[in-house]
Amino acid sequence: MSASGKFIATVRTLGHKTAHGFLALTHNGFALLGLAVAISALILISRPDLRLAGESQLRQWLDARHAPAVAEADDNEESPDSTMVIAASDRATAVNPSNLPKEQAAVAYWLSKKYRVAPEPIAALVREAYAQGKANKLDPTLILAIMAIESSFNPFAQSSVGAQGLMQVMTKVHTDKYETFGGQHAAFDPVTNLKVGVKVLKECIARAGSVEGGLKYYVGAANLETDGGYAAKVLAEHQRLRLGVGLRGSSLMTAKAPAPAAKPAAPEASNVAEATTVSHAEQVALADPKL
Repeated sequence: MSASGKFIATVRTLGHKTAHGFLALTHNGFALLGLAVAISALILISRPDLRLAGESQLRQWLDARHAPAVAEADDNEESPDSTMVIAASDRATAVNPSNLPKEQAAVAYWLSKKYRVAPEPIAALVREAYAQGKANKLDPTLILAIMAIESSFNPFAQSSVGAQGLMQVMTKVHTDKYETFGGQHAAFDPVTNLKVGVKVLKECIARAGSVEGGLKYYVGAANLETDGGYAAKVLAEHQRLRLGVGLRGSSLMTAKAPAPAAKPAAPEASNVAEATTVSHAEQVALADPKL
């Protein structure tokens, strides 16, 4: 065999031995790695304290790496966080009361002061109440009086029997009315709850033939001898609201407000709301199932 042939044969032999050694080393390495993983898993299973300590250190390491990224995103004006803030502002139920017509602004400020809520959200509700009142031929101040008595303008209020939101609508009973707004959770959107409440109120007044009778239906006392004074409370609050903002007389054409001598002493706003909520819960529990 020539010298070149011997050299090539030597190189081939060396290559085969090197490849064989590499494969053996890799195989043994994976075996050792698998053994180490199995041992580590057994240790972590038998020692929960070590597992928790490891998770804590890993979480701290991830948080440390995440913080600079968050800071960089905050510095970027076009970051997703910045867009989210703008969108949240657009979704807020709030308007400047000074941008409303004079009467609506006066109503918003009066309610804001009496019920100790911010004027901007109240202004949005007043504007919507006037729009819904016009569309449904209802007195908007009556709608606002119902909200005042039912929830004291708390959009997240809930009674013991499931009446929810500003106008304390029985969400599970009126599920169909919330379908166009995305489902039952829309009951906690102030404007949506107001719209659905107005629909229920309009149906109640149509069935009863009068505003006072409709309020009895609305509170769920249609089949009871008395509504527990609910209609009187709403009409009294309605009258106080109108007089408080200089709207003389009542715009209710189908109901008579209680005579002054028969009116109970007006308690504090918070007490009125609390007492009415309890009465509402008791009445709705015995309500006409159609309501």
